[in-house]
Amino acid sequence: MNPVRVLVADDQPLIRAGLTALLNATPGITTVGEADNGARAVELAAAQRPDVILMDIRMPGMDGIAATRAIVAAAGEDGPRILILTTFDLPVYVYTALGEGAAGFLLKDTPPDRIITAVRTVAAGDMLIAPRITRDLVETYAEHHRTTVDRRMLGGLTPRETEVLRLVGGGLTNAEIAERLVLSEATVKTHVKRVMSKLNLSSRAQAVVIAYESALITPRTRP
Repeated sequence: MNPVRVLVADDQPLIRAGLTALLNATPGITTVGEADNGARAVELAAAQRPDVILMDIRMPGMDGIAATRAIVAAAGEDGPRILILTTFDLPVYVYTALGEGAAGFLLKDTPPDRIITAVRTVAAGDMLIAPRITRDLVETYAEHHRTTVDRRMLGGLTPRETEVLRLVGGGLTNAEIAERLVLSEATVKTHVKRVMSKLNLSSRAQAVVIAYESALITPRTRP
């Protein structure tokens, strides 16, 4: 099996060096470059085609949010999975990063073993938001910004696809959704792909945002 190829983007040299050392010391993971700003991250993402990008938010020039937007726009579904790693846990950062197509969101005080798990999780195609308080921030922010998506846009989904979207919005993995709905994981993947195609979404995280903004799920009804 090919190693997971990771690009590290952070404006702090010590943080970059520490993450690079951690990743390169982990079997099955290797780094393919370091970027000290968003513009450089965009360049390296195109040149190196990493599987995962660990992306800081606040960087000089182009920040991590803008870099995520540019990378997702350029590469689409086949692009790298972007895992936001930051010291800032304000809900607007979480929500905006996910809305731009990031696959996950971690704080920089996350233990090293959980960072490794997160890299592997998003590389496998799942979304990751941790720790739990961060997901609560997403819910709180989304609950007060549920006016940008017309619920009628979900009308093109079948009942099964709508249910799958609801469960994706609740943070469930494909395996967990398969168990909940008594389906094969391959069938769930097909449903998720159709949902994303019908709603013109480029990442699973954007599906979560749509589920919240359309009021398909709320903090009180989350699966």
